[in-house]
Amino acid sequence: MKYSIVVPVFNRPDEVDELLDSLTGQNLKDFEVVIVEDGSSVPCQEVVERYADRLDVHYYAKPNSGPGPSRNYGVDRSQGEYVIILDSDVVLPPTYLEAVEKGLQTHPCDAFGGPDRAHKSFTSIQKAISYSMTSFFTTGGIRGGKAKLDKFHPRSYNLGVKREVYQALGGFSPMRFGEDIDFSYRLLEQGYTTCLLSEAWVWHKRRATFGKFFKQVFNSGIARIHLSKRHPGTLKAVHLLPMVFTLGVAACLFVILCGLGLIATGMWLDYHGMRPADNMHQGLGFCFCMLGVLPLLLYSLVIFIDSSLRNLNPWVGLLSVPAAFFQLIRYGLGFMTAWFKRCVLKKDEFAAFEKNFY
Repeated sequence: MKYSIVVPVFNRPDEVDELLDSLTGQNLKDFEVVIVEDGSSVPCQEVVERYADRLDVHYYAKPNSGPGPSRNYGVDRSQGEYVIILDSDVVLPPTYLEAVEKGLQTHPCDAFGGPDRAHKSFTSIQKAISYSMTSFFTTGGIRGGKAKLDKFHPRSYNLGVKREVYQALGGFSPMRFGEDIDFSYRLLEQGYTTCLLSEAWVWHKRRATFGKFFKQVFNSGIARIHLSKRHPGTLKAVHLLPMVFTLGVAACLFVILCGLGLIATGMWLDYHGMRPADNMHQGLGFCFCMLGVLPLLLYSLVIFIDSSLRNLNPWVGLLSVPAAFFQLIRYGLGFMTAWFKRCVLKKDEFAAFEKNFY
């Protein structure tokens, strides 16, 4: 058997149904599917059983331990020459495995990954979130869909690796956050080769609500500090951009508040008959407000236009504005929180963030 597709699942039976349905339509058929139920309160066993006559699919249930150990559990029970790790919220086009096969023939490597896209059936919020996670104007250039920075780092929503390489590395670590990037770093540190198979893309739903999305990107910011501790030298200047953006937004809001304060002061003085010369407070306050508002408006306009054109939908473009702002800000806050706990308070990875990954 050539490929084993391993999918950890936590309370997502509907998404597993869509993923398995897409797997039935693959042009290349030499694969098995291993579903690992990670302590879900809403299991997907019945969903998996409906595909038993159409797919070589295996279902396992285990106590909750997070995505990394669950992937290892599934790989230990799989048979393929290559292991393909997918998130449960992806859907595959019929050409996916075919593209993997052709890509490996053209670019032989030890591990690979592919980009993600938004499907036309996704909700407007999902499309906006997908834009914010893949756009050049947010953090798209430092994520797993592009071969940038130094070397390509596959991500767990769409990651393939030779079985013997997976086993040699000991699989995924039990990290709460960033376990897939840790795996990619260890691949490269051990001298294994990685490549981006641009045609082996998936439709990735990501989060369905802004609330869940905000939690996800906050954890991503935390992960960056954890990764820098585990892999010294991997923290690059580009990884600081969300923090810089967050501080920049805070500075803009402070300038706006100062401007509003000056305007209010001028109005108070005017009300009490103490008019300042040439209405100085109001004029200066207006300048402060514009100085703070203009950068935010300009960035919002860039996001709105770019997302509207990419999605051919101005409503998605409008939703992409808060998605982009909060993605960068929440990542930046997670980064700074983890930096304070890990670098200032000197807490270890698990003591600093005890709650479960999910």
